[in-house]
Amino acid sequence: MMVLTRTMRPIVMALSAIGLLAACAIAGEAATAEAGVEPAEATCPDGLPARTACYRGRSDEGAFYWIAIPADWNGTLVVHAHGGPRTQPPAQDDPVEDLQRFAVTVGEGYAWAGSTYRRGGYGVRMAAEDTDILRTIFWGRFGKPRRTILHGQSWGGNVAAKAAELYAIAADGSNNYDGVMLTAGVTSGGTRAYGFRADLRAVYQFYCRNHPRPDEQQYPIWQGLPADQSMSRAELSARVDECTGVGLRPSERTALQTSNLRNILGVTGIGEPQLVAHLAWATNLFQDIVHRRLGGLNPFSNAGVTYSGSDDDAALNAGVERFSAHPMAVARLAYDADLSGIIVLPTVTIHAKYDPTVFVGVDHFYRQTVASAGRSNLLVQTFTNEVDHSKLSNSEYAALLKNLSEWIDTGTSPSSSEIAADCDQYVTRYEEPCLFDLDFVPSLSVGSVNP
Repeated sequence: MMVLTRTMRPIVMALSAIGLLAACAIAGEAATAEAGVEPAEATCPDGLPARTACYRGRSDEGAFYWIAIPADWNGTLVVHAHGGPRTQPPAQDDPVEDLQRFAVTVGEGYAWAGSTYRRGGYGVRMAAEDTDILRTIFWGRFGKPRRTILHGQSWGGNVAAKAAELYAIAADGSNNYDGVMLTAGVTSGGTRAYGFRADLRAVYQFYCRNHPRPDEQQYPIWQGLPADQSMSRAELSARVDECTGVGLRPSERTALQTSNLRNILGVTGIGEPQLVAHLAWATNLFQDIVHRRLGGLNPFSNAGVTYSGSDDDAALNAGVERFSAHPMAVARLAYDADLSGIIVLPTVTIHAKYDPTVFVGVDHFYRQTVASAGRSNLLVQTFTNEVDHSKLSNSEYAALLKNLSEWIDTGTSPSSSEIAADCDQYVTRYEEPCLFDLDFVPSLSVGSVNP
């Protein structure tokens, strides 16, 4: 497994470029939305309580949304920010998957509202704005709820945390939101979130030499792909299989494939089942970030990284492709996606210790960022023994929502042990366990820092 010296490098580069920020803007695309569509009644998807009322529509900016209000609504709205980023153009029913995944929210009496973002691809500030616009749509159609909670899942955790920093308080001093819940969130911020995937591209190419192939157009791998090229998931999977045999049974792999796979996983710390997924993000998402959001500039660096965990670390470190980030690219990415830690709302988080997609070490960074801003009293983090990312135990989600609501109402923050104790009351209802680890503290150790 590799020993990375990248921990604070993005911050330093962002600070060195801070003087340039006033002259830059996040590269983006003009919204091509048609006129917005007001919430219209819709048939609820499976998995929601009986007599739930569902609505769907589209904002003026182009984001599709769904709303679900249970018959026994408790007066609290949960505004959901989904993960990704999803690089495909959004579609009307995209939020249904998120609604079903977090149906526990509606089951516990909360109204739920979730939207796509106005376009596919990266853009945390854009997504945060679309999330807050959905809040205004709900308030305009159904009235201001007693409480409004922001919920961010995965990359949506970055989005929700950014939205909380930008939109928590209205211009007149009133609250737009009352609390925040982040589940498996990318809370390390944009400049820290993707370096490990840049490392993966470099290590993969050292062993495989097929992304790109020698007879194809050569490009710096931090680009993901050249701006005018595309690569399907199936094509990428075929290349990975060719080199590593990851799609084959171990007994069917050649000796070279076995060696390549062992070295790539050993150096990067990525699990075998997630190899293709992480490479896909390091291909198509990198292409989107670099060419469509950063004007072709490179936000990634492995110039000071020492890789370890291979059969021959010296050869790897001598032969791997090296690249250095452009200060403006880091500054622009930081402006869009980094977090200040200046939180003003009660915030609870949950993260599986063995999350294979967003490594739990990101929560160390968020705790550190919030502490540096002097806001630790507004953050309660919890961790579980699960080996999942997109969906944890419904009992745990219910306990988090209960404790966050009580915190908002009473002004007294819960401890992680109190949340874990409350979780037990939901086990019978949801037939899903409570797996909190009260002693775990995320660190910068290898295998935990990489989201």
